[in-house]
Amino acid sequence: EKPSQEGRSHLQRGRRLFQLGNYEAASFHFWRAVLLHSSDESYHVDDAFALFLQCHRMRGTLVDGLVFVAAEGFARGQVDLGEMYLERALELELESEGGHDAARRLKELVSMTATATDILKLRERLLEIRNEVDISNNGIGRDDVDAVDSGSNSNSHSLNNNARDKDKDKNDDFDPYGSPSAKPQINPQRFSPTLFDQSPEEIYNIGTHYFNAKNFVEASQIFEWSCQKSNYRLSVACTNAVYLRTNLCDWGYLGRGFERDMAIVESVTKREVELYRSVQYLKDFDENEDDDHYLSYRYDNQHNERKWADEAIRAAGIGHSHDHRRQPYPPIIHWKRSTSVHPHMMLGYPLDDDHCILKRYVSESMAGMDELRARLRDDGTIADRPADLPYSVADMREAFLEQHRRHLLRRERDGTPLPPIKVGFVSSGFNSKAVLYLSQDLFRFFDPELVEIHVFSTGAPDHPQFIRQTMRGVDWRQRVIDTVDYFHDVREFDGDHIALARFIHDKEVQILIEWDGYARQGERAMGLMALRPCPVQILHQEFLATSGAQYVDYIVTDRVVSPVRLEGLYTEKFLYLPHHFFSKGHAVQAEVVPPKMEHVPKESSSAEFRLGVGSPQENACLASNPLGGNDQDEQAVSFVYCNFNKFLKNNPETMRSWIRILQNVPNSILCLLENPTEGIPNLRQFVNDVTAEEGNGDDDHDRDATTSPSNINARIHFLPWEKNPFDHQQRSHSLCNAMLDSHPYNGHTTAQDALYAGVPIVTRSDGDDMASRVTTSSNVILSLEELNAYNGIEEYENIAIRLGNDEEFFRSVRTKLIETCLQTNPMHPYWDVPRYVKNFEKGLVMVWENFLSGEKTDHVEVRDEDGWMEGGTTEEELVRREMKRRVMRKLRRLVVLDEYDKYNDKGEL
Repeated sequence: EKPSQEGRSHLQRGRRLFQLGNYEAASFHFWRAVLLHSSDESYHVDDAFALFLQCHRMRGTLVDGLVFVAAEGFARGQVDLGEMYLERALELELESEGGHDAARRLKELVSMTATATDILKLRERLLEIRNEVDISNNGIGRDDVDAVDSGSNSNSHSLNNNARDKDKDKNDDFDPYGSPSAKPQINPQRFSPTLFDQSPEEIYNIGTHYFNAKNFVEASQIFEWSCQKSNYRLSVACTNAVYLRTNLCDWGYLGRGFERDMAIVESVTKREVELYRSVQYLKDFDENEDDDHYLSYRYDNQHNERKWADEAIRAAGIGHSHDHRRQPYPPIIHWKRSTSVHPHMMLGYPLDDDHCILKRYVSESMAGMDELRARLRDDGTIADRPADLPYSVADMREAFLEQHRRHLLRRERDGTPLPPIKVGFVSSGFNSKAVLYLSQDLFRFFDPELVEIHVFSTGAPDHPQFIRQTMRGVDWRQRVIDTVDYFHDVREFDGDHIALARFIHDKEVQILIEWDGYARQGERAMGLMALRPCPVQILHQEFLATSGAQYVDYIVTDRVVSPVRLEGLYTEKFLYLPHHFFSKGHAVQAEVVPPKMEHVPKESSSAEFRLGVGSPQENACLASNPLGGNDQDEQAVSFVYCNFNKFLKNNPETMRSWIRILQNVPNSILCLLENPTEGIPNLRQFVNDVTAEEGNGDDDHDRDATTSPSNINARIHFLPWEKNPFDHQQRSHSLCNAMLDSHPYNGHTTAQDALYAGVPIVTRSDGDDMASRVTTSSNVILSLEELNAYNGIEEYENIAIRLGNDEEFFRSVRTKLIETCLQTNPMHPYWDVPRYVKNFEKGLVMVWENFLSGEKTDHVEVRDEDGWMEGGTTEEELVRREMKRRVMRKLRRLVVLDEYDKYNDKGEL
């Protein structure tokens, strides 16, 4: 083989071994892939290198891996590389308080030399140290590597094999505050001896270190040890362990561990709601009120009471307009501390209808403590909050009403149009994040006469090398800068939410839209919204659930995703948009390739994979033996199901349904994403356990070969993450016939990618969570409602099975979907970005006018006044709207528009 082909071959072999849990052998192949990489290679050398180090993490030998790389670097004369990895190895070795002294010996060896030439003279001794820490040499020779690579799964499932006893009662009682009858097993050999002498809190802090380093396997074990050592009283350690096991598909035998984990989440959260949540009800101070409930309030004390209540409302950041229309005072929700479960963790947990409200409570607790947490000092004390914060909504209304009155006077006098509404977007994701991939194109089409766009970016731009190589020169942040009226890089306020709130408030932004939610803990502007820098505050996209905050007035959604009957699960009022609430710019981004009705055939079955070439059946998830059979000439893949979501979004119930779908569609395969790779062995073990259990203990040869554990696992394949988003989107077209959606946490960005690739999505439509209803709404707008399983999982399976077995049904569904993607003049409403922006603008105008009027905040629905198709954007309209924005943006840079404050109450200078 050529070196480039050999490198790719080693990478593929390493991935297979990694999936089997054989990290020693996998590390050898990954390192070979690093060494054999060439400039014209079809894989990234960084991927192979990261997987090499991941093998060491899985073995608990990361220091060895770093020493290996350092020694190899020195031996090759790459002194800078060697010093960088040696320094990191020494840091980790110091933190681990033990282990071998290879890093120190390597440091002593290279310290004796003065130049790179001198170091090369020590090559033999350097290689001795390198080989000493090479885990692929530990008990396995090169011949054994090949034997393992070609063999079957040897059940080397070394990760948290909890509750493997088949005789264990499925309905084990579990008390998270006592002793569970079957608790996750911990491998003490993974831990440093000093760990056992530390307190549960100290162990928890160590787990947090591993979690932040994305070493989920180690972190899950350490959090679980902290949880058990505290006798389940350090609940945050228990719930973090649950979250990581969910990420790793570590569900226990037949999913029983997952059931116990969900019991932990429910029990812990319910208890914390009882302990830490309270609601304060304020009376409505009506001087003519005769109700006995208010007789205790004396008339001459009402002014002071009303002042106290107004101050409580202001302190909570609530935007209700009780003081203008004499509306009843809203109740104020208080939390003593936030829950142990994080809001983003809760999105993937399939809680039943009786416990779904817990997700709102978890968000409430985060919102209630968010601003206080932002003032937490390193020494554990809380900094004082300025007395004028949060800003008063009532005061802002008075100021903007006065400003609006002056604008009206000027318009009546000389016809000067009203100034646009100042709308701000705040996020840490103004770089190559998913939210910008979906939403950057909105800014191209906002009407400058209606809105003035301010962006407040709290995050850093992408590295130039990443933009140049991975993104192939596409810089989404720069596109936004070139489009919006004002782009504010506010990284200077990092960690100072008070200064950031003042900065935004001083810009007189009237509507502030938040694009982070709780999806980016550690990056988002924590505590900002609680300080009420703007009179109207809205949550839009990214975190698809309630903020739980009384200082967020609206959440952007639609009637299918958030029907009024579910308003109790939200603290915000609904801002309903037509034709789906989710923005997506696929149809107007030049880099996104639209789908084709017919797949371009491959030149030969052995031809290398290229994007846009070959059908999903031909490409077969890039697997060399997709059906696991011995005679490939007699077998062909019939149908390819895909799911490109994180493992976090899936659960045992969903995985069981996928197994049943494969069993009922002969020669079909399932294509998943390695996300994370550490979870693959657990997932394969679960498939083995479930299919073996269904066989009632019979041997494989006594049942249909298509339903045997080995066959089902052989038909499940994994793809690495595709770093370039446009390639990832196009890959769906080339590799997938249909997507099987996750429940209760749908695919969001991945779903939009699949739909614009012409890949229909089967989804469950029986959930109440916002995150569980996104695809249901998509299918309704796309006239694909036959793919919505309103009756639950059995209907979900039946629809998917029909797609795989009924070629005519599949073709009709796929054709209908692709027609929406290719439709122009006018565009289909689902993909019509200018139309989405037009409706979004209407909604912003409606909520602003409602605010100025003093009406109480309530649900707002934007209706498409035009017909279903008549209002669609044509190519001419698309160009016109974008040009209008460009011209007005240039004019604003030449003309000062904020002259209105120079006029008096009569509209005179």
